[in-house]
Amino acid sequence: MDKISGQKSAVHYLYPPIDPFDQRMMEMPGGHNIYVEQCGNPDGVPVIVLHGGPGGGCSPAMRRYFDPEVYRVILFDQRGCGRSKPHSSVKNNTSWDLVADIERIRAVLDVEQFVVFGGSWGATLALIYAQTHPDRVRHIVLRGVFLMTQRELDWFYGGGAGQFWPEQWAQFSGLVPEDEQGDLIAAYHKRLFSGDLMLETRFAKAWSKWENALASIQSNGQSGEAPGDYARAFARLENHYFVHGGFLESDGQLLENVDRIKHISGVIVQGRYDMICPPKSAYDLAKRWRNADLRFVRNAGHALSEPGISAELVRAMDQFAESL
Repeated sequence: MDKISGQKSAVHYLYPPIDPFDQRMMEMPGGHNIYVEQCGNPDGVPVIVLHGGPGGGCSPAMRRYFDPEVYRVILFDQRGCGRSKPHSSVKNNTSWDLVADIERIRAVLDVEQFVVFGGSWGATLALIYAQTHPDRVRHIVLRGVFLMTQRELDWFYGGGAGQFWPEQWAQFSGLVPEDEQGDLIAAYHKRLFSGDLMLETRFAKAWSKWENALASIQSNGQSGEAPGDYARAFARLENHYFVHGGFLESDGQLLENVDRIKHISGVIVQGRYDMICPPKSAYDLAKRWRNADLRFVRNAGHALSEPGISAELVRAMDQFAESL
């Protein structure tokens, strides 16, 4: 069946739901236990799925971008979120801890090379991992590119996106005193890590609501309130990583190190009207990474579930399968 024909809902483009054939908790250094699952073909091409956030966690819907007869799909909840424990913990939780976790998962599951599939922060982590272990990466598929630069953080937390969504921006920024609004990441950090659970949850819900409201091109600015536990993990982990610049050595590190993955083929799927991760990052990455195919999706924003985004991601995975 042609998974990308027609103009129905996103479900039209996706593979039918599949259940995991393996679910386990893996103990990692630093006191973390990581949830890992596998689905699809146990003897298929290994693909590791890197979720967004940081702090977003995996969902069953993320299994549906891959032909279950072709791919051995590996998903895991990164440190501090989803089903991993301890929940919302930022202790021993850095980009390099996550890269090491991926390597441990690869070794335990006896995988020689992955196809790496990640969106938003997952795209960031995919690039960090691939540039650190290029010999372990067979192919890369990215969506909604985020390069963890100050320019991108300034856009979303410094008022750039707020020029398009002034009502939502006023709600998000207005929770902190005016004299702290010049650095909202720091202002929220102070409250997300205050030790007061009620205060942390209140600001976590506001942090999550701001991002969720802008995720889809179809958004009217209204987003449902995330459950407190989910919002707290999501907001604390995102804020923790942003305060520390993703634990990278320099602001432009991911672009500076593109040569490390120049031999690896890839696809970049980018919503033309992505308000969270503006398209310039995807464009800049593709200019340097000549082995990548940049695919702009018109009438699409940031969300993984948007029909045009879903269609292009399924197309990318099916095309790679055909090339095997």
